[in-house]
Amino acid sequence: MIEKVIIQNYKSINYLNLKLNDEMNILVGNNEQGKSTILEAINLALTSTLNKRNIHNELNPFLFNKNIVEDYIKNIRKGKYDAPPSILIEIYLKENDQTAFLKGTNNSIKENACGIRLSVEFDDDYTEEYEQYINQSNNLKNIPIEYYKVNWYSFASNPITSRSNPVKCVLIDPTEGKHWSGTDRYISSVIGETLDPKQRATLNFNFRDIKEKFSEIDSIAQINRTLSEKTGEISDKELAISLDISQKNGWESNLTAYLDDIPFDFIGKGEQNSVKLKLSLESTSEEAQVILIEEPENHLSYSNMYKLINQISEKCEGKQLIITTHSTYVLNKLGLDKVVLMNNGHHMTLKDLKEETYNYFKKLPGYDTLRLLLADKAILVEGPSDELIVQKAYIQKYNKLPIEDGVDVITVRGLSFKRFLEIADLLKKEVSVVTDNDGDVNKNIIDKYGDYYLNHPTINICYSEDTKYPTLEPQLVSVNELSVLNQIFEKDFKTKEEMIKYMTSSGNKTECAMRIFDSNQEIVIPEYINEAIK
Repeated sequence: MIEKVIIQNYKSINYLNLKLNDEMNILVGNNEQGKSTILEAINLALTSTLNKRNIHNELNPFLFNKNIVEDYIKNIRKGKYDAPPSILIEIYLKENDQTAFLKGTNNSIKENACGIRLSVEFDDDYTEEYEQYINQSNNLKNIPIEYYKVNWYSFASNPITSRSNPVKCVLIDPTEGKHWSGTDRYISSVIGETLDPKQRATLNFNFRDIKEKFSEIDSIAQINRTLSEKTGEISDKELAISLDISQKNGWESNLTAYLDDIPFDFIGKGEQNSVKLKLSLESTSEEAQVILIEEPENHLSYSNMYKLINQISEKCEGKQLIITTHSTYVLNKLGLDKVVLMNNGHHMTLKDLKEETYNYFKKLPGYDTLRLLLADKAILVEGPSDELIVQKAYIQKYNKLPIEDGVDVITVRGLSFKRFLEIADLLKKEVSVVTDNDGDVNKNIIDKYGDYYLNHPTINICYSEDTKYPTLEPQLVSVNELSVLNQIFEKDFKTKEEMIKYMTSSGNKTECAMRIFDSNQEIVIPEYINEAIK
C-alpha cells in the first residue's frame, strides 16, 4: 500500500506531499485542482506509462508545471542560466517482504523508506548542445525536452523495470473515449484483458479465418479478376483486394461490443461508462494492489450509481483505492472520513480538524461540505432569509446570480460557522460570513471569532456595528424607505417599528425575504451585506 506521495513540478502541481489511507481515498475539489493529475502521476510512477504508452514516447514540455516553466524562461532571457527544471514523483510504500528491497534514502526528503521514484530531468550528456542552444535561442518559449531523460529508480538507487516493480497499479477512466476505426478503443482493450490467453487466441484465429475467406466470395473473386486483367500490362504480378490479415490482434480495431444487439458506441453514455468501469475491475482487480478511478459517477443516475459504488467496494476489498469525484453521494456512501479536500495547492482531511469539528462533519451529510469546497468563493449565512437577501444584493450589483460567478451562498444550520471556517482556513478558501450582531458586538462577534478570523487573509466576517438593529430585518428597515417596503409587502404600516415587528415575526421572515427577492423594486442593501459580495 502507498503511505505517501510526493509530486514536484508535474502539470498543475508545484509541490504536493499527500498521505494516503490504506484502503479508501476520495479526492474532492473544484475543477483544475489537480485531482486527475494526482491519479495520473501515481500511475506514471508505478507503471512508467502515460496515456497507455511508455513515458519515453510521451515526453513533452507541457508535462512541466506552467509556473516553473515561466520562471525558467524569464531567467534564461535575463541571462541567468539556472539548471533546467525537472519533474519528480515519489511513491512511499509500506515495508513488507515484497517491498523491502526498495528501501533506501534515494528520495527528496532523505527518509529511509521503501519506495519508487520517477524523474524527468536534464540529461548531462547533452550539456554542450544545451548550452549552444540556449546561447543561440533569442526567443525561447518552452523547455527543450529533447535534452531530457527519464529515471525510474527505487529508494535503494536500483533501476526499476515493469518486471521488478512489486506494486501493480491500474488507472480506470470510464470517460476516456479514444475512438479507433469507429470502435471504442478502451472497451476493446479491456475486453482483450478480460479474456484468457486461450480465448484471445481463438478470437484472433477465427477473425483472421473470416478475413481470409473474404476473397473467396464469388463477387469479390470476380472483382479481383477484373483488376488483374486491367493491370496485366503494368505488372506481371496479380493485383487483388482483400482484408488485412497481417495484424496479430486485428479484431481489436475491427470488432465492436454489443449490448442487447445495439453497438456499444450507440448506447447511453452512463451505461457505457458503467460497463467500462465494471469490465476494468473484472480484468484488473485480481492482480492490482492499487486501483485509481476517475469520477465513477459520470452520466449515472442515482440508482445506477448506488449499484456501481457497491460493486467498487466489493471488488476492491483488500486493495488500496483512490477515487476522484464531485458527487456528494459517493462521499457519503464511501465515507466522509476518507475524503481528501483540495483547493489551490492545499489539501486536508477531516482528521486534520479539531476533534469536535471532525465529529460534527462526520454526522453532517456531505452536501454542504462539498458546496463549500467546489465554490470559487462561499458566502455563509444564518438562514434562508439571509440567503435570499444576499442573492438579491448580488443581482442588484452584478445583474446575475452569485453562482454564475462561482460564488455559492450556503445556509449554515445551527450557526456552526466556525466549523466551516476551520476547513476554509486549512484550505486557504475565500469565504465571507454574513452574521447578525444580536445586540452585542463584543459577545457575538469579537469574542466568538477572535482576532484570528477577524483579521484572516481569506476569511471575511461581515456584520453591523449598530446594535439598535441586531438582526437582518431591522437592518433592512433602517436603510430603506417605509414606502418602498410597504409597496413590496402590499402593506400600509405607518411606522418602522410596525414594519420591524411584522418582518421579524416567525411566520413572516422567509416570506418577506422571498417577496424582496422576487420584486423588481430595487432596495438599499445594508453595508455589511455589500461587504460580503465585493
